Order: sequence, then structure tokens, then C-alpha cells
Amino acid sequence: VYRPGLGSRLGCSRSRCLPLRWELGFVLAGGAVADAIRTSLGPKGMDKMIQDAKGDVTITNDGATILKQMQVLHPAAKMLVELSKAQDIEAGDGTTSVVVIAGALLDACSRLLQKGIHPTIISESFQKALDKGIEVLTNMAQPVELSDRETLLNSATTSLNSKVVCQYSSLLSPMSVDAVMKVIDPTTASSVDLRDIKIVKKLGGTIDDCELVEGLVLTQKVANTGVTRVEKAKIGLIQFCLSAPKTDMDNQIVVSDYAQMDRVLREERAYILNLVKQIKKAGCNVLLIQKSILRDALSDLALHFLNKMKIMVVKDIERDDIEFICKTIGTKPVAHIDQFTPDMLGSAELAEEVNLNGSGKLIKITGCTNPGKTVTIVVRGSNKLVLEEAERSIHDALCVIRCLVKKRALIAGGGAPEIELALRLNEYARTLRGMDSYCVRAYGDALEVIPSTLAENAGLNPISTVTELRNRHAQGEKTAGINVRKGGISNILEELVVQPLLVSLSALTLATETVRSILKIDDVVSNVCIMFCLIFFSQAPG
Repeated sequence: VYRPGLGSRLGCSRSRCLPLRWELGFVLAGGAVADAIRTSLGPKGMDKMIQDAKGDVTITNDGATILKQMQVLHPAAKMLVELSKAQDIEAGDGTTSVVVIAGALLDACSRLLQKGIHPTIISESFQKALDKGIEVLTNMAQPVELSDRETLLNSATTSLNSKVVCQYSSLLSPMSVDAVMKVIDPTTASSVDLRDIKIVKKLGGTIDDCELVEGLVLTQKVANTGVTRVEKAKIGLIQFCLSAPKTDMDNQIVVSDYAQMDRVLREERAYILNLVKQIKKAGCNVLLIQKSILRDALSDLALHFLNKMKIMVVKDIERDDIEFICKTIGTKPVAHIDQFTPDMLGSAELAEEVNLNGSGKLIKITGCTNPGKTVTIVVRGSNKLVLEEAERSIHDALCVIRCLVKKRALIAGGGAPEIELALRLNEYARTLRGMDSYCVRAYGDALEVIPSTLAENAGLNPISTVTELRNRHAQGEKTAGINVRKGGISNILEELVVQPLLVSLSALTLATETVRSILKIDDVVSNVCIMFCLIFFSQAPG
């Protein structure tokens, strides 16, 4: 039974005489999020200092990181946060651009809605514009081979140029390219599993001290200053404890005299010695012990015996690292001493504890006999803020190379693709009729927000810069873009400012899909209001 006015009395509906209230509210909320990170776009973009509820500070200009730490309440704003996260997962780069594009498209939607165009017509027109845009971008792209190291370096450098650590791009770019190339087969690879590239953060030193290690690096120290260097290492990884067995929680052992106490100690000593002898018998001279939360994974007595038998011991290995360790050095995790046999061990030329010039120690295992396709990147930094930003920057550079592995094509940067898209979409709009033509033109004009923002963040006049850029593209210069270093417009490919095609395609597709989703929303209904409605109807007579 329909009861007029019920929804408005319960606060779960809206007056139909205000058809644009929710649509425009969503558009404005999404635009506010985009405006918040616009200033972080490009090589000359500014950084954000974010303080969380605990007082911890983060300094970054990575769009996904900024939005992840922002506390947003509006549903549309949350959709843009999820949009940035989706771009980070899909491409790893372009997390700021995708939100800025979405914000510009939402702004275009608000103007179209205010002119009386129906949201469904706008949504369908935007899909047509997206399909045409993908075609234009694909035609602009240049194929790339993974054997072309110089091109890969240029792509990684372009990604790093907008980061806090951009001055170290000459070190981090080759490191990122080499890391990816070592974990794939360039001739057959169609993707990259970034879990095969482990990033180890170690506080101290500078970013110049970052290094790529073909092997395993552990941040733990050798237990109790025992053996710190082993050549021809035979490495075992155990998931059981080298300590006296414990009784169940409900059981008790009552010792009534000294003789019984002495017997307990002798049995404990014999039990642990037997465990250590079996480990030594298998030929193990480097022992990794998984961290245990139930009891001590390694007792002092066991450590004493292991040191006497010249076995290097590293304890407190995290459970999450087990898979990577096994893949890197070819060992297998052992859950019980009876399974500790020579075939479960991994082999390496050298395992040693390295002193980092007074800023801590690391354990390096190199020269693995049967290495998996894995590498480790050691990231150094003078403080926690620099260290975390360096890690994020390296991750973005790795993602750029992964994009080129997945889709082997490059496209110019510097706002060139967006201006070209705007030009081609305006031409395409002239072939359409009615509202479609108007909406597609608005879509193309919205994409000019990228070159406009790049120019604005670089201290240039955005209006004159975008106007000149439009003119150059109209004359056929498809690769003309904004050169923020020289403060003008130039052939951006000659300046080696390039980015993977996948980043641009992903950003355009995801931004358009999100905007179309927001456009189709015309109301917000709380589940609390729904519950009240159900109670009201269930109690109503008839």
C-alpha cells in the first residue's frame, strides 16, 4: 500500500520538486575531493603533510596515499577514494590524475544537469566519448620492446619526477627496471608479480645507500652474537620451537624434591640437545626460525648448543615472509623435527651479517644455488618519513614497468594525450546529433583539466598555455606537451617524458565508470530509515 508523505516524514525520501538536489550534491562532494589533491599533480606539484588521529605524520604527493588517509563522510567522496585505490591496483600510477579527471567530469555533469539534460543521456554520451577516447589513445601510442632498456628507464624516471625523492631518480630508475627484468622472462611475460620483489626498509643512511640484492635480505640480527658469516651455506627453515615442551593449559607438574627437579632439568637438556643434533646431522649450518606467539621459539639452552655446533641462527622470521624466503633460496619450511632432512635445505654461496656503518645490521644471503626469480630492494633513509616515501616511489616505478610488461605501448606525457583527446572528441561531437553532441563536447573539454593543472602547478598561465597547446595540436603536433622544466611547450617525446598507455587507458576508463555510477544515483536511503518503514507497514492496519 502506498502512503503519500510517509517517506518524507521518516526522512528517507526527498521532494520530487527538487530533482537535482541529490545529483548536484554528489557532484559537488566529488569535486571537493578532486580539488583537494589537484595541487599534487605533476613534477611541480606540492606535497601534503597528513597527520592521523595518533599524531603520526606522513609527507607525500601520492594521490592514493593522500586519499587513503583522508577522513571523508560523503558517499560520493568515498567513491572517489575507492577510484584512486582501483587505479593503484590496476596501474600503480596515475592515482592523482584519475581523481582530477573524475572531478572535472563531475563538474561538467553539474553544468549539463543544470541545463536540464537527463542523467541517463549524459551517462550514455560519456560512454560513447570513452569508447572514442580509447581508440584515439591507442592510435597515439608507440609500441615498445622490453629489450629497449633506455625507454623503460625514461618511463620510470617520468614516474619518479613527481615524487619527493625525484633527485634520486638516476639511482632508483635503473634499480626498478633491473628488479622487474630479473623476475620475469621478457620474451613470454604478460604480467609481473610484485610479490617477487621484496622491499626491505632500514632506517639510517641516505637514499643513495639503496641497493638491489639478488638474494635474500633479512632485517633480523644473528641471535646472541653467534656465528655471523657462513660460506657454502645450507639453510634450514623451521616452524617449530627449539625449547622445552610445555604441558597443556589444564595440566600441572608437581616437583616435591631436589632430585625430581634435577631430573626435569636433565631431561630438558637431553631433549633440546637431541633436536640440535638432528639439525646438525642434516647438514644445516644456517637456521631460520619462525616467530612464535605461544612461547619462546628459541631457548637460551638451544642457542648455546647451536653456537657450539657453529650454526648461524636467525630467529623471529615473520610468517608473511616464509613464502618469499622459500622461493628465493629454495628451502622448504619444516613443521616437525622428524621432517628435517637434507632435501629440505636450501643452498647459498654466502650468508653473513652486514654492519651498516653504525645504523644497524642486516643479514644477506647471496649466491643461491637454485634461486627463484626473486630480488630484494634495500631502501635506506635518514628518517621514517623519507623512508616511507622512498618505498612508495619505488613501488610506483615498479608498477610503471609492470604496466609496460602487461601492455607494451608508450604514450607521451605532459598533458599531450588529454589535449589530443579533447580535440578529437570535439571533432567526433560534430558528427553526432542532439544532446549527445553537447555531452561529448563537454566530456572532451573536461579532459583539459590535466594540462591546465600541470601548467598552474608549474607557475605558468593555464589559460594561455592550454590555448597554445590546443593550437599546436590542431596543426598536427600530436606530441606537443607542457615542459615544466623549461616552462613552455615542446615536443614531449624529445624531452623523454613518457608514460605507459595502460596508465592513461585505466585512468580514463575508471574515472568515466565512476562518474557514470554517480550520475545514476538520485537519492540516498539509510538502512535505518528502511527499518522504520518496514516496522510502520507491518503495524499498519490492512
